[in-house]
Amino acid sequence: MARDPRYDVLFTPMKIGPKIAKNRFYQVPHCNAMGYTEHHGDIAHRQTKAEGGWAVISTEQCSIHPTSCAAPYGERRLWNDDHVTQLRDWNETMHKFDVLTAVELAHNGLGFSNRKTKEYPLGPSSFPVHYNWDPIMGREMDKADIREFRRWQVDAAKRAVNAGFDIVYVYAGHDIALPQHFLSPHTNHRTDEYGGSVENRARLIGEMLEDTKEAVGDRAAVALRLAVDEMRGSHGITWQEEGQAVVEMFADLPDLWDVNISDWSHDSSTSRFSPEGFQEPYVAFVKKKTKKPVVSVGRFTSPDTMVSQIQRGITDFIGAARPSIADPFLPKKIEEGRNEDIRECIGCNICVASENTGAIFRCTQNPAAGEEWRRGWHPEKIEKKASDNGVLIVGAGPAGLECARALGQRGYTVHLVDSRPEIGGRVTLESKLPGLAAWGRVRDYRRIQIEKMKNVEVHTGTTLSAKDVLDYGAEVVVVATGAGWRRDGVSYSNAEPIPGWNGKRVYTPDDVMSGKELEGPIVVFDDDHYYLGGVIAEKLRAAGHEVTIVTPLMELSRWTEYTLEMEKIMNRVLSMGIELICNHNIVSIGDNSLELANVYYGEKRQHLGYRSLVLTTSRMPNDKLYKELAADPAKLKAAGIKKLARIGDCVAASTIQFAVFEGHRFARELDAEPKGDVPYKLEHVRLERVRA
Repeated sequence: MARDPRYDVLFTPMKIGPKIAKNRFYQVPHCNAMGYTEHHGDIAHRQTKAEGGWAVISTEQCSIHPTSCAAPYGERRLWNDDHVTQLRDWNETMHKFDVLTAVELAHNGLGFSNRKTKEYPLGPSSFPVHYNWDPIMGREMDKADIREFRRWQVDAAKRAVNAGFDIVYVYAGHDIALPQHFLSPHTNHRTDEYGGSVENRARLIGEMLEDTKEAVGDRAAVALRLAVDEMRGSHGITWQEEGQAVVEMFADLPDLWDVNISDWSHDSSTSRFSPEGFQEPYVAFVKKKTKKPVVSVGRFTSPDTMVSQIQRGITDFIGAARPSIADPFLPKKIEEGRNEDIRECIGCNICVASENTGAIFRCTQNPAAGEEWRRGWHPEKIEKKASDNGVLIVGAGPAGLECARALGQRGYTVHLVDSRPEIGGRVTLESKLPGLAAWGRVRDYRRIQIEKMKNVEVHTGTTLSAKDVLDYGAEVVVVATGAGWRRDGVSYSNAEPIPGWNGKRVYTPDDVMSGKELEGPIVVFDDDHYYLGGVIAEKLRAAGHEVTIVTPLMELSRWTEYTLEMEKIMNRVLSMGIELICNHNIVSIGDNSLELANVYYGEKRQHLGYRSLVLTTSRMPNDKLYKELAADPAKLKAAGIKKLARIGDCVAASTIQFAVFEGHRFARELDAEPKGDVPYKLEHVRLERVRA
């Protein structure tokens, strides 16, 4: 199909300094937990975006000096000429696809504590290091330090063009960049020409722009990535005042403005807290102040929103990090008139959590993310079927849906059966909770793809017994029956059931999501520590109930620190009038009260007024069907079943991302040759030339 003419503007070229971008799709700099430590993996991941039609492909942040070391995170480096070889390889791969390449030269200043290089962090003033609460202060830079820093930027810029980059960044964003630390009154307390007024605090950015432009000449464009609002109110940069002043100050000096808000938790806000295009109110002024092109972000997934942004003069380029991960082929699908095939980002930030936990790259929507090189998975291509075996999948949750979709793409005949009246499993239930509507995209994308496949049939409202499965006639049986929330309170803090757990007023999140009416006041006990405890409390509070959350940890939803949501969640529940009791475990459950104990010193106290208790603790696999089938191999053989497997939460309850991944993995590996104990290639990268 040809693309809709409404989207033609998205495919018009645009000049960026001495370079021309072939369209308006711009993959902004973003980390992917690979960098220089997973060199081939990083190249292969970004190569899929080059294939998928993005006009500009950027690196993650690229450190320019050992005083800016992000370890243990594996961000790229351009400390010396030895690092050029890796990045030249990176550029040669991308340039095969007629794209422009961009490098985000970065010095993290007060952002990181240089754990690996053991160098003092640098800053405009003596101020605490921001990231991970390391107990170290940054060293205040003197004039000689500033001159050295400017030299490091110049040297790195020259290395960047020697490595083949088309766009070189001056990076002043996300609250982890030294130029932003100079610009912000929050971190800059100087009294010399680099402190005080906004003109003085912006001086270093201006010098870096001029230095970098001189260093690269006409071989590359120079971009400025600037946080125009720090979301600190009067204590920081705001777009209405100093953000505008800086843009006016340097209006036409950079070849490209890459604008956003900081810190990272605001710039990469999840769909639970921010809609598509949420940064528009902060960045809309920029194009009115400059003649140079502008790129901005906002978790864009809708082509109509993209066109609107350009036509209304908000931006020139559609910047994307997370949407480009969820679907590297987003531009090509729009160009080919296949909008319904876009794997829309759900804004869950599991990709961000990968970086923050040092894990290999992950994406809920795109199970191939991070696996392009090491497993050889392409996000759009898959091996054709290796047999004529028919497949029965029991359970149409995220694992079963992805398994059916991928097996159908391979050409297998698939029957997908679910006991519920609608597909989606936990995704369908959770997407009806406050703030999680976008998570329904996990179901919807797969439903749309499956509906196109004549070789895949879906049957809902059908419960299969073990005998039904044996009689079904499929050669391959996959059990994907999910998991259910425990009713006894067993989890991290309680290895044994909580006394009184089987009372009439004790519920689980499954009860709440199924629409069961609860009587208030309500206590939600959160010993899961991801998102659901807080969301359940929000739902009950919005229904008018008095709600209290009890958690054994110091904060609510502790794991969401990795998805950049924890502070927002705490603010949300407290602003709704939900009482929060931290550092307490439930010792016993009575008819009208809960006995709580402080987790640190064991003091017990009564919490009165409870009429309903929701235990959000842990989940148990719904694996009864699988165990019945697996218990009698002779019956399986007699029924012609060659392979029985279970996938997703039915094996071990985890995130939606993991369920999708395991469904995809099974589909990829069905009838394939075993790969041994290590199912993927390992990176062996020579990082630097060994010197005598």
